[in-house]
Amino acid sequence: MTSVTIKIDVELKSRLNTLKIHPRESYNEVIERLVDMAVDEEPLSEEAIRYLERSLEDLRAGRVYTLEEVMAELRGE
Repeated sequence: MTSVTIKIDVELKSRLNTLKIHPRESYNEVIERLVDMAVDEEPLSEEAIRYLERSLEDLRAGRVYTLEEVMAELRGE
């Protein structure tokens, strides 16, 4: 494996340390895990995007219910 040196702030290094699963985990492993989490291997389908857009329209129009309202409806109140 070829390696490179990068410069990072001391604060960022401290933050990376807190993300280690175990003390001997390398920074390479931590960064690889973070990159894997950030990259979505399965992008949203067109249908899912349409549903999200409709949901946003509902939010903007005030067509929403509070948790209390939903719970009361489920209890039959």
